Amino acid sequence: MVGVTLTHKTVVIADDTAFVRDRFKTAVETAGHRAVTVKSAAELLARVRADLGHIDLVVLDLRLPHTTGVELVRAVRKLDNARLPILVFSGTIGNAEEVRELASLGVAGYVNEYSAAQHIMPSLAPHLFPDNFNRRSSPRVVLGIPVAYRFGNTIAAALTLTISKGGVGIRTMTPLELGAKARVRFRLPGSKQDLDIESRVVWSDKRTGMGLQFDRVEPADQTAIDEFVDGHFFTNRKQ
Repeated sequence: MVGVTLTHKTVVIADDTAFVRDRFKTAVETAGHRAVTVKSAAELLARVRADLGHIDLVVLDLRLPHTTGVELVRAVRKLDNARLPILVFSGTIGNAEEVRELASLGVAGYVNEYSAAQHIMPSLAPHLFPDNFNRRSSPRVVLGIPVAYRFGNTIAAALTLTISKGGVGIRTMTPLELGAKARVRFRLPGSKQDLDIESRVVWSDKRTGMGLQFDRVEPADQTAIDEFVDGHFFTNRKQ
């Protein structure tokens, strides 16, 4: 089973909203890591310039004062030579074109700035510990819904952590082994149709849960998942 090492990490949280900064800082520090908060583009760039060798992850609001969207990421990339993993707060994304531009700049993924406290570290862990997790580039939506998964002759029930177009994170204290195959069954909010999908375990950690990557999905089910992720990813954007 793959577990997350206890190495201490440093996370820079860049957001001009104190509520967001404080919640993420608390979650990171409660997990035993170091959190550095900044509230402007100038502060972020100064921090990257001064501490580049000691930063493990940047979690970024694209709408910091006195900057425009991806230009801030470009400014960071000029300083870090594309070394730093960067997560973007999903509510600050403006449109799909911005997502494509961010992908070209090597942005590692997206995180919901209003995630429940218990979901924050599971969202950050794949990027803090890339050797222990399979990282997917598809946006993840934090989602706590009932899910059942069958492996062999056993059926287990749990709650989801996140969902993306390519898989689902599940909260469980008894995750399956890395590479194990499972058939996962769940119903998207607002739907009357259960999705029943063949999948395999791509990350597993007994303190967090596991990630299932979809292997075989019916076209109609994949369309439903795609539309759900897109519909929730671009809601509640910062104006």
